[in-house]
Amino acid sequence: MRDESPTARALLALELIQNRPGVTADRLAARLGVTERAARRYVGILREAGIPVESVRGPHGGYRAGRGLRLPPLMFSATEALGLVMAVLDGNHAADPEGPAGLALGKLMRVLPETVAGPAEAAWSAVSRAADPQAARPDVEVAAVLLRGCATKRRVRLTYRERVTEVDPWAVVVRRGKWYLLCWSHAVDARRMLRVDRVLAPEVLDVPAEVPEGLDPIAAVEEQLSEGWGMPTEVIIDAPVEWASRWVSRSLGRLEPYGTHQSRLLGSTEAPGWYARQLAVIEVPFRVVGSPELREAVRHFAERFARAAGEGDDR
Repeated sequence: MRDESPTARALLALELIQNRPGVTADRLAARLGVTERAARRYVGILREAGIPVESVRGPHGGYRAGRGLRLPPLMFSATEALGLVMAVLDGNHAADPEGPAGLALGKLMRVLPETVAGPAEAAWSAVSRAADPQAARPDVEVAAVLLRGCATKRRVRLTYRERVTEVDPWAVVVRRGKWYLLCWSHAVDARRMLRVDRVLAPEVLDVPAEVPEGLDPIAAVEEQLSEGWGMPTEVIIDAPVEWASRWVSRSLGRLEPYGTHQSRLLGSTEAPGWYARQLAVIEVPFRVVGSPELREAVRHFAERFARAAGEGDDR
């Protein structure tokens, strides 16, 4: 073990106890690379600092972080901290107990007072059963490397769809349970948006990355998601762009002025039914230009509402 101060070793002992409740003195000593006597001394340091470390006797006994009115210091690794943040961002309440988010949440659960821990554990269990199976959660280590590249503005080499490429990472954006890397791809010399859960073996290079000034990552991702689909869409809205933007999501396409008091929405889609439902929130008249599939979807949507209104009048 490195030549560290007793305080640093005591905090490392606390992390081991939090990660493995019930760890025995001999196992703790082995993990710390010290004698059993030294391991017990580090536990004593923790107790002297007011950190509740309990000793449980018996075949299943060992050291545990006790519950108290105040939280003791929680020793999160960088991976655990990022995993916990990712879990909050994408609604992953069903964290794997052995995964980074699960370990971090487990530490919190184990040191909460009983009056709080009981309801919290029940809530965690309940929402775990309702977790979204469609969410695409990336590997925490992969996300950490990409985020480091964004933060340090350094180029990243990675594998995507079985091809090794280099990118200038701009930002990581979470949208509807999916994580995207917005970047400049040097392989195609163009802006790209990569699914983080499909990225393999990223490596931060010692090469500066160029990031556009004034970049709005969310707007750029929304715009990227609206492009490149099989069915072009064009919608004329009877409102200027500043009004239409209140109802039209960037994921539907690009808004531009059209005439004096109108705006035009240009985009594309593979799901005309979904697109029609998004248009339903527009509070002014609009019309679909071209795109027979979208026109049919809008017509079908309007007929359903008309039938619903008619059925209500008959009651």
